[in-house]
Amino acid sequence: MRNHSARRRTVDYARRRFLRGAGVALALPLLESLQRPAQGKESSAATPGRMLLISNNLGVLPQHFFPKESGSRYQLSPYLSELKELTSDFTVFSGLSHPACEGGHSTENCFLTGAKHPTSSGFRNTVSLDQYAAEHLGRKTRFATLNLGVNIDKANRSLSWTRDGVLLPAEDSPARLFQKMFIQGDSAQIKRRLEHLKRRGSILDAVTESTQRLNRELGPEDRSRLDQYFTSIRELEQRLVTAGEWEQSPKPKTVAELPEDILDRGLLFDKLEQMLAMAVLALQSDSTRIVTLMVDAFATPVFQLSEQEKSLTSYHPLSHHGMRTHHLAQLEKADRRQMQLLKRVLEKLQTVQGNTGRLLDSTMVLYGSNMGDANTHENTNLPILLAGGGFQHGQHLAFNRDANAPLCNLYLSMLQRMGVETDRFGSSSSTLTGLKG
Repeated sequence: MRNHSARRRTVDYARRRFLRGAGVALALPLLESLQRPAQGKESSAATPGRMLLISNNLGVLPQHFFPKESGSRYQLSPYLSELKELTSDFTVFSGLSHPACEGGHSTENCFLTGAKHPTSSGFRNTVSLDQYAAEHLGRKTRFATLNLGVNIDKANRSLSWTRDGVLLPAEDSPARLFQKMFIQGDSAQIKRRLEHLKRRGSILDAVTESTQRLNRELGPEDRSRLDQYFTSIRELEQRLVTAGEWEQSPKPKTVAELPEDILDRGLLFDKLEQMLAMAVLALQSDSTRIVTLMVDAFATPVFQLSEQEKSLTSYHPLSHHGMRTHHLAQLEKADRRQMQLLKRVLEKLQTVQGNTGRLLDSTMVLYGSNMGDANTHENTNLPILLAGGGFQHGQHLAFNRDANAPLCNLYLSMLQRMGVETDRFGSSSSTLTGLKG
């Protein structure tokens, strides 16, 4: 009887891929030990593809982003030098944009759709890359997609759009997202669970017994993978607690407050770091395989560049630098900080091991913008970087900067890499020339 029960638990874990505790459902990363041989083709299939799609709607300073040389022997630009240890894991592109997608800031909602003429009368957006992929791949995770934002104007801006051109509001609360991902039950159960977290408890404490049972069924590599995953959760919990303490009280505390979001919109990079950590955790836990994240720089007020320095103005006026020295210097600091945070994401995905290797190798990380040059409202020659996903990286793919190639050609390549059977997306004319899998 006991053996039958143990076998049943193994099947349940493999089917559901989460641990249960009091008011908690903790999604598990992909664990080789829990894959059933009887599943045939599915168990032997390649590791499922993932996407993390990031956009800053005011872009970066183009003169510091784009390399001067093309090909695999290019010299890193000032911004790309922040990623110098990762050059073999990313490709940078120039000469890409969305044809007939003009109108300055109005193009921000079209970054993942490629819809034409967003300022025209009666404009209706088209389906975004993430939603298109989710439609074709089906619901294989708890969340088909996660649409996130930092400082975002949720009513008017989003990277995610339905096939009918309806805006999907972004989640801008890491704490609320954490609850969605890991806390379940009725309101009373949730309240008790949050009170436990407030007393510096960990969500992992609620699944201790389940974890012990599971560990007995795992091989050494999977136990290490699970421990790595739990470490990520604890680190994130501590970041949320720290943010809550900073916001709630000016005095030191001996008992940690309930994890809370950073409410000060001027702490842009702290908020971005927190949300990027949530995005990685969502992918690592297989809660979803598709994440979008818009950094709404346009809606960001005066912001902290460092502990000692604040921006001269809010982000939007700063982006209209007019070649003023101080504005340019601060924009460069802001851009570099974002590249540094991107580096941390890529390094994290490098270290997390999936069934067939690094999580980065099955995760396409797109970083870019609808803005080629915010100073002049240019929407051509967009700054685009793609990392991971199993592509052959380590190059600068340079297209005609005067007659740009469609950015949707890259999106089509990404969709096919995800396993979506299609030969068209948005304004694509083909897959992207030069990008090899």
